[in-house]
Amino acid sequence: MSIILNIETATKNCSVSIAKNGEILAMKELNNGNYSHAEVLHPFIVDVLKEAKLTTKEIDAVAVSKGPGSYTGLRIGVSAAKGLCFAFNKPLISIETLSSLAHSISIDDGLIVPMLDARRMEVYSVVFDKNHKQIRDIKAQIIDAHSFSDELAKGKVYFLGDGSQKCKEILTNKNAVFVDDKFPSAKEMAKLSFDKYKKNDIEDVAYFEPFYLKDFVVIPEKKKKPTF
Repeated sequence: MSIILNIETATKNCSVSIAKNGEILAMKELNNGNYSHAEVLHPFIVDVLKEAKLTTKEIDAVAVSKGPGSYTGLRIGVSAAKGLCFAFNKPLISIETLSSLAHSISIDDGLIVPMLDARRMEVYSVVFDKNHKQIRDIKAQIIDAHSFSDELAKGKVYFLGDGSQKCKEILTNKNAVFVDDKFPSAKEMAKLSFDKYKKNDIEDVAYFEPFYLKDFVVIPEKKKKPTF
């Protein structure tokens, strides 16, 4: 038996779940269009533990979304997860953000391409087959009319995630299917973290870092024109 706390903060969706053997016992999430993780993450953890009638000492592991995604969001989630692991001597499990997003849909045929917004026309993306087996590496790419042309020539391609929404007007191939309102969630993390727990596929708590994919870039504020 395993009881795992799952934490997802890689996008604007702040999501927490408690799962027993991969089955959700309690879950709470908020996606209000803002990055409010710093304010709501810890109350969410308290709430799901209370709803599941568990204490922090009773969980067997902590799973966290590893990225790619929002730099700040990932830092908040990973810091919280590592803090719990250190405090209660629990193993840390990391889940690829795009993998949990891909598992939010099931298809009979074709490919699944989860995408996360990386600003402007750039996205973080990866390609899975219909069985959720990864068949292309994760990468940051700028979307244009030729993107995914090889995949689209072979059949249906299901695009999902906040990065896919800005691609609708560019990827006009008849085989492109856009799935709305899908975000990485602690719901899909439950089964994935349980599978890793059974294999003892855990991270070194002291040295684990999020998978940012790109370096953090500070955008300087525009200088205000003096007023006289």
